[in-house]
Amino acid sequence: MMRKLALIGAAMAMAAGIVATTARAEVTELNFGVISTEASVNQKKNWEPFLEAMSKAIGVKVNGFYASDYAGVIEAQRFNKVQIAWYGNKSGMEAVNRSQGEVFAQVVSRDGSEGYYSHVIVHADSPYTKLEDILKCDKTLDFGIGDPNSTSGFLVPTSYIFAAKNIDPKQCFKTVRNASHQANAMAVANKQVVAATNNSEDLQRLDKTAPEARKQIRIIWTSPIIPLDPIVWRKDLDPALKTKIYTFIMSYGRVGTPEEIKAAKQVLANLIWSPFHPSNDNQLLPIRILEANKSIMKIKGDDKLSDEQKQAQIAPLQEEIKKDQDLTAKAEHAPFVAKLAAFKEADKAGNQDELKKLIGEFAAAASQTPTN
Repeated sequence: MMRKLALIGAAMAMAAGIVATTARAEVTELNFGVISTEASVNQKKNWEPFLEAMSKAIGVKVNGFYASDYAGVIEAQRFNKVQIAWYGNKSGMEAVNRSQGEVFAQVVSRDGSEGYYSHVIVHADSPYTKLEDILKCDKTLDFGIGDPNSTSGFLVPTSYIFAAKNIDPKQCFKTVRNASHQANAMAVANKQVVAATNNSEDLQRLDKTAPEARKQIRIIWTSPIIPLDPIVWRKDLDPALKTKIYTFIMSYGRVGTPEEIKAAKQVLANLIWSPFHPSNDNQLLPIRILEANKSIMKIKGDDKLSDEQKQAQIAPLQEEIKKDQDLTAKAEHAPFVAKLAAFKEADKAGNQDELKKLIGEFAAAASQTPTN
C-alpha cells in the first residue's frame, strides 16, 4: 500500500510538473502597462513601435495596456492582467508592495541623465512668479495636482510643499483637481487653473506634442532631483521569459548593427528616453523614505491628535525610515553597484562584446529572483 501511494504521489508530482511546464510554454501574449501621463492616443503612437520590437525579439506578442489612471495599471498587474509596466517611482512602489512587482530596469532621459524634477507651473503671463505667491491660501485659486500615485505630480509636491508647510491643499485653494501631467499642463496653458504640478520630462514631451501650449507655461518651483522611472515585472514570470525580456530591454539601442541601433534610439527618443539601465527594488528606497516623512509631517500638523497619539503614530514610521536608510547605505556598497558602473562604462565605450557579457550576467541574476 505504501509503495502504491508513493507511486501515485510521484505520478501526481510529475503530472503537476508537466502541467506547470505546459502552462509556461503556452504563454503567447504579455501585457505591458503604461501609466496615464498623457492622452492614450499619444502614448500608443510612441509606445507601439517599442512593443512591436519587443514582441519580435522575445517571440511573444506584447500588447500595450493603457489605463485611465495609475491605479488601473497597478491593479491590472496585481491580478496578472499586466505582466510588465512602466511606472513612476511612487506607483512602482505600490506595484512592488501589492502587485507581485519587482523593479528590473530604469529609464534614462534623452540627454543621458538618470533623474528628473517635479515642477509647479503657471501661465506665462501669470502675475504669480514664485511659489509663495500661490500659497496665500484664501481659496481664490484653482490648482491642478497629479494622480495620487504619481511621484512628481503628487508625492513630491505634497511632501516638499504642502506637508512641509503644514498646508492642506483643499483648504488652501478654491478647487483642487487630480489629472494627468498633460491635462494639467494644458489646463494651465488654457487658463483653466491658475497653477498645477508637472515635471521636467513631461514638459519636454509637451514641447514636442503641443509646442504652442508649452510656450504659454512658466515654471515657478522645482523640486530636488528624483530618480527616473522604473520598469517593473511580476516576480512570478517564467525565468526563461524574464531572461528574454531583460536581454531585449538592455540591448535595445545598444546592441546590433548601426542601422538597428539608430532605429531603436529613435523609438526611445520619441519616448524622451535613451537606452535603459539595469535597476532593482533599491531604486525605491528614497521614495519610501519620502513617503514616510510626508506621513510624519501630516501627523505632526494634525491638531486633532494629542502629543501621545502623534508619537504613537510617528514611532513606527521613524523605524521604517531608519530601516530604509540602513538598506540605502548597504545598497551603495553592493556588488550590483560595481557591475552597473562597469555596464555604463562599456556602454559609453560602445563595447558590444562587454555589454553582451554583462547583460547576460544581469539577466541571469534577475531572472532567478525568488517568486515568493
